[in-house]
Amino acid sequence: MTLTREQKLRYNRHLILDGFGQEAQYKLLQSKVLIVGAGGLGSAVALYLASAGVGTIGIVDGDMVSLSNLQRQVIHITSAVGRLKTDSSEQRINELNPDVRVIKHSCFLTEDNAAAIIADYDFVVDGTDNFAAKYLVNDACVMLGKPCSIGGILRYRGQVMTYVPGHACYRCLFPEPPAVNEVDTCSMVGVLGSIAGMLGTVQATECIKYLTGVGDLLTDTLLSFDALSMLWNRIDFNRDRGCAICGDNPTITELKEYAFKPCVKTNR
Repeated sequence: MTLTREQKLRYNRHLILDGFGQEAQYKLLQSKVLIVGAGGLGSAVALYLASAGVGTIGIVDGDMVSLSNLQRQVIHITSAVGRLKTDSSEQRINELNPDVRVIKHSCFLTEDNAAAIIADYDFVVDGTDNFAAKYLVNDACVMLGKPCSIGGILRYRGQVMTYVPGHACYRCLFPEPPAVNEVDTCSMVGVLGSIAGMLGTVQATECIKYLTGVGDLLTDTLLSFDALSMLWNRIDFNRDRGCAICGDNPTITELKEYAFKPCVKTNR
């Protein structure tokens, strides 16, 4: 594969970057990444992956853009209010980088479609705002042997981890999702918009590192951030050999949704 003159200019800062160069850029251009949720986290992830030159970006979201989204969902603009988030995201990505092909999955991720959608991608990024979706993404990726980044934000805080087959998954740290009535959401308690960008760019960076083989990943690690103190904290943990999904003798053998509502609701 050779780069065009325009691509050499577009990706110049990657091409001259020590340890990155043309080989890593080729890998990005040939890669396929799925973003589940085109909300606060997904917006930052999509914009930075598109800028970086990831060749194919799939976006799963069945929601419409609302005015309250715009405080943190930076891929959408005011004129997109009322449009599907997948359509809005595709337009912005196409304007940003014509090298990128966008595949729109204008639906919610469910136990019935998750495996079929995820199967065709090299890396999955969870940008959802509810535990039902995160466990569905985690379980589908473990079953399919797909690496993924799982992130979450609420109020002034956020956290992210990376799963790669053979390492700890989300259930190793949080074996079961909490009850729906025990969980606050962004629409209930709010979220500082800028932390969506901070955590989303971490997820995008993890994705780029995995695809290119550059650097060390946040495997077996939960990275958390507190905007009020501006402190980052790493919590290391081990793969649980008794984990119900990635353990030595898994008891979860089929995908299951954990809430009686759509499984992808992006940060609103």
